[in-house]
Amino acid sequence: MSKKLLHKTTSSFLVFSTVLLLVSAPVFYFICQQLYIYETDEVLLFHKGAFVKETHKGFDQDDIKAWNKYNHNVTIVADMGIKKDSIIGKMLFDSIAGEEEPFRILYAPVVVKGKRYTYIEKTNLVEMEGMVINVAVMFLLIIIILLFGIVWISKKLATKIWKPFYNTLSQIQNFEIDKNKSPQFIPTDIDEFDSLNKSLEKLIEKNTAIYKSQREFIENAAHELQTPLALFQTKIDTLLQLELNKEQLSVLSSLNNDVSRLNRLNKNLLLLSKIDNESYLENNTIVLNDYIEKHLDFFTEQAKSKNISIITELNNNLVINGNPALTEVLLNNLFLNAIRHNEKNGKIVIRITDSQLSFENTGQQTPLSIDKLFNRFSKINPSSQGNGLGLAIIKKITELNQWKISYDFENKLHCFCITF
Repeated sequence: MSKKLLHKTTSSFLVFSTVLLLVSAPVFYFICQQLYIYETDEVLLFHKGAFVKETHKGFDQDDIKAWNKYNHNVTIVADMGIKKDSIIGKMLFDSIAGEEEPFRILYAPVVVKGKRYTYIEKTNLVEMEGMVINVAVMFLLIIIILLFGIVWISKKLATKIWKPFYNTLSQIQNFEIDKNKSPQFIPTDIDEFDSLNKSLEKLIEKNTAIYKSQREFIENAAHELQTPLALFQTKIDTLLQLELNKEQLSVLSSLNNDVSRLNRLNKNLLLLSKIDNESYLENNTIVLNDYIEKHLDFFTEQAKSKNISIITELNNNLVINGNPALTEVLLNNLFLNAIRHNEKNGKIVIRITDSQLSFENTGQQTPLSIDKLFNRFSKINPSSQGNGLGLAIIKKITELNQWKISYDFENKLHCFCITF
C-alpha cells in the first residue's frame, strides 16, 4: 500500500521519537535515583564527620544518652564490630507513615573517650522517590511537547516547501497532449523543484511538437489520398463495366476490395484527426433508442451473411447529450465490431438501461486482451478485413464526451458497455 511522502517521513520521525521516549524515560529515572542516593550517602558521611569532630570537645557517655534520647535518626550504640563506614539500603517500618518505607542507613565506627561505639544514621528515601518521579514526569512532558511541536512545525513547513512539487504533480496528471494547453508551473526558489519543472517543460514542449507534427502528417496525408483514391475507384468501376474474363474480373474485384479498405482507413483517419482538433463541439439532446432503431434494419441485413440474430432489449428511453454525427459513428462502429468479430449462427444482444448501453456478441471462446484493445491499428484477428481503428474511434468519442467504456467477457459473450 502506497503512502504519501509527508506521511512516510512524519511516521518515521514519530517511530524514532516513541522509541527514544521509551528508552530515555527509565534511563532518566534510574540516573536521577542514583544521583539522589549518592547525594544522600554524601550527607550521611558529612553528618558522621561532624559528629566525630564533636567527640573531641569533651563528648562523654552521658552526652551519648542525651544524644540518643533527642535524635531519632542518629543513634550511638555499643560497638557492633564495624571496621569501616558502610551504607546500606533497607526497608524499615515508619511509625509516622504506619508502613514500611525505603531508608539509607550508615554504620560507622567511632571512639568516645577511648571507647569504641557504632554510629548509626538513617534517612528516609520516600521524599526522594516522589521528587524523582515529579522530575521525571516533568521531563517527559517537556520532551513530549517538544516532539509534538517539532512534528507539527515539520509538517507545516514540509507542506509549504513541497507545495510546488504537488502543484507540478497535479498539472502533469491533468495534462493531455491533444488539448494544446501546456501546464503552467508555479515559480519556486528550490533548485531541485525548479530543475524538475524546467525538465518537464522541455519534455512536454518536445513531445507536443512531435504529436502535432504526426497529427498534421496524418491529416494532410488523408486529405491528399482522397483524390487519387476516388480516381482509382472510378477507374476500377469503369473497368468492371467492360467485358472481362474470369481471371481479370477476379483481379479487379480484389483491387476493388483493397481500395474500399483504403477508403475506410482514410475516412477513419480523417475522423480521428477532426476529433483531435475538436471539430465536433456542437452537442444536442439525443434519444439513443431512436438512433439504434434507425440503423437496425441496415445492420440486420449486414448480419445475414453470417446468419447472426440481433436481439434488442430497449425497455428504457436513454436520453443523452452529445454530438449527433459522433453518436452515429459510435453506434455504427459498435454494430460493425459486433458483426465482424462474431461467429456463424451467432447472436448480438443490444441492451439499454437507465444510464448504460451495451453490445454483447458471441465470438472467440476466450476473453480479449484489454491492454491493447482500444489502441489504434490494434486488431483482434490479424486476418480481419478491418483496419484496427473502430474501437480506437469508439474510445476517443467516449473520452471526448466524458463517457466511460468498459469490456467484459461473461457467459461466453463479449460485452462492450458505455456508461453515460
